[in-house]
This record gives sequence, structure tokens and C-alpha cells, in this order.
Amino acid sequence: MVYNTLKKDYHSECLRICRKQVIYMSTTIMSIIENVGLIAFAISGAVVAARKDMDIFGINLLALVTATGGGLIRDLIIDRTPPMMFVTPSYTIITLITANIAFLVMYFKRPMPKGITPIYDRLLFWLDTFGLAAFTVDGIFAGIDAGYGNNLFLIAFVGIVTGIGGGIVRDIFADKIPAVLIKHVYAIACIAGSIVTVFLWRFTGNDVLSTVAGFVTIVLLRFLAMHFEWNLPTVHLQE
Repeated sequence: MVYNTLKKDYHSECLRICRKQVIYMSTTIMSIIENVGLIAFAISGAVVAARKDMDIFGINLLALVTATGGGLIRDLIIDRTPPMMFVTPSYTIITLITANIAFLVMYFKRPMPKGITPIYDRLLFWLDTFGLAAFTVDGIFAGIDAGYGNNLFLIAFVGIVTGIGGGIVRDIFADKIPAVLIKHVYAIACIAGSIVTVFLWRFTGNDVLSTVAGFVTIVLLRFLAMHFEWNLPTVHLQE
């Protein structure tokens, strides 16, 4: 009887350790992907600013609001103060370093070989896609950690805001129609991934499973939209 009890305790401890290792690995991977997303969003903001003939300050500002704006809005909604971008300065540091590297490259106008351009565009697409997926899922669990797990609509909403909010603020600063309103299946992928994450978390209680499922949903929809050139229907009214 003592042996069975010890055996049971041993198996329970092994499961607990394995679960902690899985959670740690998933957290580490998500952190890496978030930093990749920061870089991609920062480059996006810098390029938009440069196309609007902004100076180095404008380029840094647009890069910063693109990379951290969604998280800032999320934190204000869930009453997390001070927002994470101030608590974790590495977000701002990574963003500004990226923005200034992008500025230098554009300032000295180093031409990109024609054969490299498609590779660069494809790389930026995947960086942006991974960043969108990571930010969306991260936003959902930020809402859950803040104590709003019973409000599925709220945690799904803050996930979406975290994913696309920065790009919307960027385009408003640049006096443009936000790209998420006219560009490909971007916000829709974010919404779909958010819904998958929220409902899986609610009905399974498994953080890792819901995180992976939501992340994969967003990445898969973005890939399919690019591959098959999907776009949402629009209405063209003649004046």
C-alpha cells in the first residue's frame, strides 16, 4: 500500500514537472515570436513614415506606435497600469533600435538587388504574420490574467486590439485609411484566431492547447489568404 502511494506521488510529480516544462517552453517560444513581431511591426511603421516624408523623429514615433500601440490600448482597457511597454522597456528598446537601423538603410538608399526583393517581402510577411498571431494570443491571456476570464467578449476583443491596434494608430498618424480595413484577410484572421483561443481556453482550460490553436489559426488563414489572393468584398460607389 505504501509502495502504491509512493508510486502515485511519483507519477503526479512527474506530470507536474512535465507540465511546467511545457508551459515554460511555450512561454519562451512566444516571447521570441513577440520580439520578432516587434521588429516586423517597427519596420512597417518606419516604412510608412518614410513614405510620408517624415523625419527621423517621425520614423521612430510611427515605429513605436505600430509595435507597442496595440498593447498600450489593451492595457488601458483592462486597467493595467502602468502599461507593459513602460514596465518592460525592452519592447521600446528593440523597437527604436529597429527603427533607427531602418532609417539608416533608407537614408543612405542602399539599393536592394532585384533577386532579393521577393525574398525580403516574403520574410517581412512571415515576420508580420507571426507577430500578429503572438500579439493576439498574448493580448487574450493578458485579459485573463487581469481577472476578466469570465468575460469572453472582452478577452477576445483585447486580443484583437493587441494584434491590430498598433497598425490602426500608425495609419491614423500617417493620415491614411487603416490598412486593416482595405488590405487582405488581416483583421479577419486575427478575429478568427482570437475566437478559437478564447473558446478552447474556456472549454478545455488548457493554456498551451488554446495558445497553439489560436496561433496556428491566424498563421494558416494569413498564408491561405496570400496564396489564394483572398480579399474581402468591397462596394465601389460612383460619385
